[in-house]
Amino acid sequence: MNDEMKEILNDFLAESSEMLEALDQHFVKLETEPSNTELLNEIFRCMHSMKGSAGFLGFTQLVEVAHQGESLLNKLRLGEMLVSPFIIDIILETVDAVKMLQSDIRETGEDSHVEIQAIVNKLALTMDNADDLMLSVPSPPKPVVDTAPSVPPRPPAEITPSNVAVPPDISPLLSLHEPLSLKEPVESEGMAEPVAVSDGPVGLSDVLNKMKEAATRTVQVANAPAAKSSGGKEEDQTVRVETKRLDHVMNLVGELVLNRNRLIKLGNGLEEQDETNPALRELNVTLAQLNLVTSDLQLAVMKTRMVPIRKVFSRFPRLVRDLAGKLGKQVRLELVGEDTEVDKSVADELSDPLVHLVRNSMDHGLETPANRKQHGKGPEGYVRLSAQQEGNSIVIRVEDNGRGLQVEKIGEKAVEKGLVTQADLDGMSPRDIMNLIFLPGFSTAEQVSDVSGRGVGMDVVRTNISRMNGSLELDSDPGQGSRVTIKLPLTVAIIQALMVDVECATFAIPLASVVEAVKVTKEEIKSVNGQAVLNFRERILPLLDLGETFHVPNAPAGDECYVVVVKIGEQQFGVVVNRLRAQEEVVIKSLGEFLANIKGVAGATITGDGKVVLILDMADLVREVQTSTYTGMR
Repeated sequence: MNDEMKEILNDFLAESSEMLEALDQHFVKLETEPSNTELLNEIFRCMHSMKGSAGFLGFTQLVEVAHQGESLLNKLRLGEMLVSPFIIDIILETVDAVKMLQSDIRETGEDSHVEIQAIVNKLALTMDNADDLMLSVPSPPKPVVDTAPSVPPRPPAEITPSNVAVPPDISPLLSLHEPLSLKEPVESEGMAEPVAVSDGPVGLSDVLNKMKEAATRTVQVANAPAAKSSGGKEEDQTVRVETKRLDHVMNLVGELVLNRNRLIKLGNGLEEQDETNPALRELNVTLAQLNLVTSDLQLAVMKTRMVPIRKVFSRFPRLVRDLAGKLGKQVRLELVGEDTEVDKSVADELSDPLVHLVRNSMDHGLETPANRKQHGKGPEGYVRLSAQQEGNSIVIRVEDNGRGLQVEKIGEKAVEKGLVTQADLDGMSPRDIMNLIFLPGFSTAEQVSDVSGRGVGMDVVRTNISRMNGSLELDSDPGQGSRVTIKLPLTVAIIQALMVDVECATFAIPLASVVEAVKVTKEEIKSVNGQAVLNFRERILPLLDLGETFHVPNAPAGDECYVVVVKIGEQQFGVVVNRLRAQEEVVIKSLGEFLANIKGVAGATITGDGKVVLILDMADLVREVQTSTYTGMR
């Protein structure tokens, strides 16, 4: 494949991926608005455009699946079939098949390794039984996607066997539930005849333009009414850039920031030695301009890496819909602040933790309709995902109106699994007990299922959030619901840090986790059961001595020291250091695979005076403090 064809293929995969993301949301919305003709037409255009592009590139299996899906959608928009949950399920299976074919194309350059016959047969049988499926069948409650919190809708009338019209026998459709699978790669002896596309695009420019038009329309429908064009082409206003190129530019800007810091340090040192030298004054003026330009460049590059968190939230309407059906619960999904922008690397890492949190809310938090009625609640629960920017941080909340965290049950399970002792539990506050759900291997599920129960979800959440220098906080109102708050930096590449000296070494503490720093005497530091503590504003603050933690060689020290108060989620502790140096903008550099597993270290940076300084992982260190505290209590 030559470079031109590779570029065409990459464009096709990128555009079709955007369409597939939008289709999942469109179908969930269509289920709640079955008479929305404009939405149906938009879905049809996306499928038709994808089919035409795949036909041009010779992906015959993708063409066949898309053609059958397009035919079914055409019957829906012409009124020959009714939109129902059963039909939506089949079309979503078609979207899943297209995703597998797309993945096959991305990995092998072909679409011949995916078994499609089951879904093709199912679509054909559905269309053959169109007349039977036209019977009006009351639809069971399905999740609703809101873009802002709203008053819960009136509960739907209860559906009983007496008021549901059962359609004629369509067992051939229901029996075709073979999962999609990958076929073993074999030598092709001939290609199947492609499905004819009578009105599809015929030229390369037509293919790409039609794909771009469809993607643009999809974004407009999903977000807001499209503004009228002022004359220019929309596609001329944007350029698609690979993420790795932006990462490379960000690395270069990081190196520039390090060298700027070094030059400013050298310039200030020279000026102190000879304040009367006019050349040095000119040098510092030039360095001040360089500092300004570098800061603007850094901000501009960071903005090019920002994407709306909608990219992350877009997967949840489909996930909530499918999971609600599997669990037999009525769930409304509310999405707030979808236009909030986050760094691309943060968005990529954020998806898995949010999936775990939403699944936990639906499985452990929200009750069944019958259980909710027993407690005086409406049968429908909600899960709310919200995002907003607060200063230099992004705050994301996952809320539900379920039963809340059951503190007693959490404590019992923790003791039962040997994660803490009963003595530890007796001395813990309710909030400390709630935080036990983040321990590896913890789960309150009575049995393991494909939804939860393996005890790895919340531990993974905390690990992933900590890796991004973020914090996680739990809140719960028994019987009313729970809330998880995630706080993340705008970018994970360049951060503000507090530089501290410990004996003869220097460390960087991320400023986002620092509350304050206080000067204390060695006599004020006490020991309780082997754990160093400080009586700080009428509360006992556990302390961590960095010199002991990292085995720093002793150097002469006075009778006074500093305690940097750090907060991770709801947990506060103090870090004992000898001196506070300054606040500095630092570039996080990886330590590489060989040193990647050092506890308490997030990375390294180079300071203005040329020294290599370790950046501390405060979330990892707070676990060290908790372990020491529990050990001391025993």
